[in-house]
Amino acid sequence: MNAGQVNRLGIVGTGVMGAGIAQIAAQAGLEVALFDKRDGAARAARDGLQVTFDKLVSKGKLSRESAEVALAHLFVVDSMMALADCDLVIEAVVEDLGVKQALFAELEAIVARDCILATNTSSLSVTSIAADLACPGRVAGFHFFNPVPLMKVIEVIGGIDTDETVVDALLVLASRLGHTGVRAQDTPGFIVNHAGRAYSTEGLKILEERVAPPEDIDRILHEEAGFRMGPLELFDLTGLDVSHPAMESIFEQFYHDPRYRPSSISRQMLNGNRLGRKTEVGFYRYEAGRKIEALTPQPVPDVSELPPVWVGGEDADLRAEVATLLESLGGRVEPTDSPSEQSLCLLLPFGDDAVSASQHFGVDPERTLCLDVFLGLERHRTLMMTPVTRQEMRDAAHALLASDGSGVTVIRDSAGFVSQRVLASVVNLACEIAQREIATPVDIDNAVRLGLNYPQGPLAWGDGLGAKRVLGILDRIHTLTGDPRYRPSLWLRRRATLGVSLLHVAPIGR
Repeated sequence: MNAGQVNRLGIVGTGVMGAGIAQIAAQAGLEVALFDKRDGAARAARDGLQVTFDKLVSKGKLSRESAEVALAHLFVVDSMMALADCDLVIEAVVEDLGVKQALFAELEAIVARDCILATNTSSLSVTSIAADLACPGRVAGFHFFNPVPLMKVIEVIGGIDTDETVVDALLVLASRLGHTGVRAQDTPGFIVNHAGRAYSTEGLKILEERVAPPEDIDRILHEEAGFRMGPLELFDLTGLDVSHPAMESIFEQFYHDPRYRPSSISRQMLNGNRLGRKTEVGFYRYEAGRKIEALTPQPVPDVSELPPVWVGGEDADLRAEVATLLESLGGRVEPTDSPSEQSLCLLLPFGDDAVSASQHFGVDPERTLCLDVFLGLERHRTLMMTPVTRQEMRDAAHALLASDGSGVTVIRDSAGFVSQRVLASVVNLACEIAQREIATPVDIDNAVRLGLNYPQGPLAWGDGLGAKRVLGILDRIHTLTGDPRYRPSLWLRRRATLGVSLLHVAPIGR
């Protein structure tokens, strides 16, 4: 079927997601039949969309004429038999395999043989949903993200028996709806929910190690790395009753691959009903849906006299850059090959923890702090202590680096600070998705950027950070911790070794 032939669309399930799909489809000029087995639900959805269109008109985002035309394309039907002449039917019902299988079996007996049946599942196998149908080739995943009108990406997933023309038709339709369609293989989490495991689980791992409290982890990743929301804030927004089972499901489906390992912290919080905003307590506390605990910066210590600073790092250019910054802030930088007995030792490691870095550079761990220079020092500065760093050295480093008003966060020892290990994990998992050909590199980047609101697609981000540096960070964390969750993807290792882009796809002979 050609997507240009999709003129009549049926939607089964008119909750928030189904109503959102109906909105953009009606605005794109499709006739949309709304059906819901819950009494009055489809009518309520259409009435709600009328209110939505009125709001868009009042805000100048939609003309009155366009709103009236879109509303005229929406109509409620009281039985699935009324969907018989649809070109495409999208289900947006509960995430239950048995429910979806039964629904499609019922639809298959009603619609024409060339009607596409699409599931909006976010976590279930498209292959499993279609397995018992007479024509499984017409079934595909058409996964939208909430809120549908604003989240401009749709994952198009072919099951093992899906006809490629069906996938192609849905990709064209995605564009017609004003969204970016990305083709994904039928694997756990598809692209977006798969790639998102790195950010969420690494944030929890850092919290498990007590590197920093939730507000400091979130603040670093928001201010320093540029994420719109820290991982623990995000858990509170989504709700651990949704997020933790999803983590466990993907972990199980990938046969306990350590990259997807969930956290005992989120399981315990789920058991205690600390779900986030919906229960007014999660990693933060809320009143009427508003956070009452702000991400306040750590107070800057009052230091009357600063010690001299010795800067140690493997990259001479970075050492010079940090020395110049410190001198501009009023610091006294020692130009010698080794530190004096009075100096603060400021190290610039990649992937190491502070103890390993102090041993590598042969300096006193009691006078050592490490500075994360992975993402530059303009937006935020993270300092890392050894377990024996003296208080006066911590205070001096914090006061000096905050003296120009920049945000500074001091954390406990951590292999790869916070930003290094999180971003390296994000890039690495995207590389593994590419290695498995779950999606093309371009589709991976588009899906993650649009579906997760990351500042950049992870593969392009890895290119910008330097694939060799990302690989080095992972290798060091892997060696230091012995944890296979940090093992580098072969996609990353090969491209970093050759000095080619992480978006590069090798041609294959036929």
